[in-house]
Amino acid sequence: MLEALIREGSFKWLLSKRSSFAEEVEELQRSPSAGRNWIPELSPVANIVVRRCSKMLETSSNELLESFNAEASDSVKSQHARNFLEYCCFKALALSTRVMGHLADKKFRRLTFDMMVAWEAPASASECLVNLDDDLSVGVEAFSRIAPAVPIIANVIICENLFNVLTISTDGRLHFSVYDKYLNGLERVIKRMKSQSESSLLSAVRRSRGEKILEVDGTVTTQPVLEHVGVSTWPGRLILTDHALYFEALKVVSYDKPKRYDLSNDLKQIVKPELTGPWGTRLFDKAVLYKSISISEPVVIEFPELKGHTRRDYWLAIIREILYVHKFINKYRVTGVEKDDALSKAILGILRVQAIQEISSSNPVQFESLLMFNLCEQLPGGYFILETLAKMSKSRELDRGNNLVAGGGMYSISALAMVSNLGFVFDSCSSSSNPSEAGLLVGEVVVGEMSLLEKAVKESRDDYKRVVLAQETVAGVKVDGIDTNLAVMKELLLPVLEVGKGLLSLVYWDDPPKSLMFCLIFTFIIFRGWVGYALALMVLFFAIFMVLTRFFNQGRPVDEIKIIAPPPMNTMEQLLAVQNAVSQFEKLIQDGNIILLKFRALLLSVFPQASEKVAASLLLTALMVALLPGKYMFLLIFLEIFTRYSPARKASTERWMRRLREWWFSIPAAPVVLEREKEDKKKK
Repeated sequence: MLEALIREGSFKWLLSKRSSFAEEVEELQRSPSAGRNWIPELSPVANIVVRRCSKMLETSSNELLESFNAEASDSVKSQHARNFLEYCCFKALALSTRVMGHLADKKFRRLTFDMMVAWEAPASASECLVNLDDDLSVGVEAFSRIAPAVPIIANVIICENLFNVLTISTDGRLHFSVYDKYLNGLERVIKRMKSQSESSLLSAVRRSRGEKILEVDGTVTTQPVLEHVGVSTWPGRLILTDHALYFEALKVVSYDKPKRYDLSNDLKQIVKPELTGPWGTRLFDKAVLYKSISISEPVVIEFPELKGHTRRDYWLAIIREILYVHKFINKYRVTGVEKDDALSKAILGILRVQAIQEISSSNPVQFESLLMFNLCEQLPGGYFILETLAKMSKSRELDRGNNLVAGGGMYSISALAMVSNLGFVFDSCSSSSNPSEAGLLVGEVVVGEMSLLEKAVKESRDDYKRVVLAQETVAGVKVDGIDTNLAVMKELLLPVLEVGKGLLSLVYWDDPPKSLMFCLIFTFIIFRGWVGYALALMVLFFAIFMVLTRFFNQGRPVDEIKIIAPPPMNTMEQLLAVQNAVSQFEKLIQDGNIILLKFRALLLSVFPQASEKVAASLLLTALMVALLPGKYMFLLIFLEIFTRYSPARKASTERWMRRLREWWFSIPAAPVVLEREKEDKKKK
């Protein structure tokens, strides 16, 4: 009897905790205003989310529906349930994010997650897809659609990578416990950044330049930061702002005057990983190199740690993010409010990376994939994403000039509005108490549509997937060993080698009828001036061959190239083969030097008789080039090359070639004196 009761669910209240969704559904059904707040086209989950949004907006669900039908276009109304849900979510999030400390509100966290759950099953027909009593989770599509509506949580460009980091241990589904932990981390790093901005660090510099502190390191003795300039090394404190990198060398009881390494102006900066070690050795991969035209020698910032180089990778990523956002601003001449919006995107990205670093310290994280400007530098179509961002900035600037402010519930909020709501005020909106007054209500997500930025990101990701697949094939065909690679190259170049052998056979008149026919046809083509048409015909032949091959081989696997592998060599045989190859290469270089020295001797008349003959030949060649048309010159060269070994000229050609070799061997080489540079052993 007990087993039957458990199976029927009679003791379910005792064995498991019911979700808030199930309780709210029952409460809404018992409510006297259920008719006004229940929309039949929506699923119970979506109805609950819309009801919460309507409470925040101090209106009813039906009034929201009427507002949506008035504002939305016909194409947006086609998928009514999901698009209406997005409309309600965007309006509610735009309002709730204006409240200071909204990330600390547990209701806000639950609401944003429930929005994702409802997005996956918005229509009444999808009611069976969600079990309200289970541990709910969401997929990447729902996260990529709702999370970027709150720019501090995610960004359109990096949301998929962020989702993969959050779900690395949950098989591609995001649970609320992980999501809540991530938002907790965001809240902590925001408080820390605000405390750093309100501190006395770089107060004089920040007051004059309006810079904001984003990260500080080197204040803990167990995690020092070292600056290497030339042969000198100093410990100190490293500070990153939204415009520059500062290093304060540590004195006995205080810090020295900060050195500023600019990241905002175009100074041909280079920021890359660097190796360091004692006495100038390159042993430890734990440093970042900064180089620009404003400093005389490069600066190396080292982040010592016992294991790995996570600190270095983190600092390299965030320094590059500030450098890349200013490159974007300078390249596309972004100014005013749009410049602050671009900087806000970079700041929010750094905050997200800091939060991820706090909650997933055990798992390795690729920081560049979570920072949008870093990612745009890596993706194949990243430049297209940046161009789209610049075009969107220009269009918003024109809209403000025409007093057109896009807003309402059809758009998510912008990054600048989010940063301002978090308490980081920029100059462009410092005079306004409400960030939306600056005209930046248009975010990166639009109800029911893919924005230009989303389309650019999707296209770039598709290109990236194709590049990854291509690189996998490249990695699969790589072989080890010089002899094996030579065998592969010989097999791949076999058609070219066969064509070369055929041409040599025609040149040496191994088959006189074929050689004669070849000479007559090409002489006629050159004489009539059809060389360009002949080349075009060859290119057309290759194009037709590729099209026909694609048509007939469509759907079939690509034929593999079969190569007979050379016999394996032991270590001694490999060393001898390498030594033999080096010797042959050295002899080739020696022969090339001898040819150059003999030409130098002819040019400087070291052997006067030979120089006179060469000068006379050059004079005759100059007259022919000046007097004869190019078509006839090309015809003479062709006939000279392809009739040289014909039966009528073979004997005379061999005689002239023998005399030419004897003449060449008789020319002395120009003298060469080798001088060794004296090494300066003085220490600087």
